[in-house]
Amino acid sequence: MNEKRRLGKGLEALRGAVEKHSGEEPASAILQVPLEQIETNPLQPRRDFDPQELAALKQSLESHGLLQPILVRPTSRGYQVVVGERRLRAAREAGWKEIPVRIVDFNDQQVFEAALVENLHRSDLNALEKAQGFAEYCKRYGVTHEELARRLGLDRSTVTNFIRLLDLPAAVQEALRTGQISFGHARALLGLNNPQRQEELCREIIARGLSVRVVEQIVRQETDSAPPVRNAAQLQPASAAVKTPHVQAIEDELRQRLATRVEIRLRGKEKGQIVLHFLNNDDFERLVSQLRR
Repeated sequence: MNEKRRLGKGLEALRGAVEKHSGEEPASAILQVPLEQIETNPLQPRRDFDPQELAALKQSLESHGLLQPILVRPTSRGYQVVVGERRLRAAREAGWKEIPVRIVDFNDQQVFEAALVENLHRSDLNALEKAQGFAEYCKRYGVTHEELARRLGLDRSTVTNFIRLLDLPAAVQEALRTGQISFGHARALLGLNNPQRQEELCREIIARGLSVRVVEQIVRQETDSAPPVRNAAQLQPASAAVKTPHVQAIEDELRQRLATRVEIRLRGKEKGQIVLHFLNNDDFERLVSQLRR
């Protein structure tokens, strides 16, 4: 088999790549292999397996059996799953002793590609897992975003946009991983260059249930309103007072209590402004109501 076989056409191409293995079984044969002889795939990009999804799959196996065999490759200790890890896990939960398999002769790179293809087309990874899988593949095999996209049958921009998510602060990545914000939210936050502001707006998204469209408007307003920096001296105006940790803590407390963006702008030793941001008339009325309490 050509080791550079492209898997970008999806699982149909992958299934067509079944190879004849050592032994007398034909390449298309379905074998029954003891579960104890099959190990999981260390290159699997999926880190979290939804217990509810596994429970539903287990019930399906118990009711209808396994409609499609999993793909495995031989190892020195037995076999390693290439495609079908969710089915393998569900079979173990169901108490199966054996499982139908087809055997393929894949190298590590092909196994990694197969795992990416399976999850992209059949059981969506969360956006952060996709980003980590794409980035790890590119680093491990020294390929460009464009080359990976071509192998997976994706647009280059899709691969790049996912990998860029890894530039977000850890707190924002965790919110994305746990589903508190969506891929659209995270992508919009990338438009902000300040990691602290990215975290602040992420908390606002969660607290206020902001839509992706609203977040995009906020980011656009903030980036459009920022004055261009002509020289380094503009970054630290002499007249602006530095916020102490105490002032920053108060600013953060107000932001959390009012569920909106709050800025404390110091104009000297004892002067300054507290600025509250609102998105529309309803948001304004909500803030006024909270301040009157």
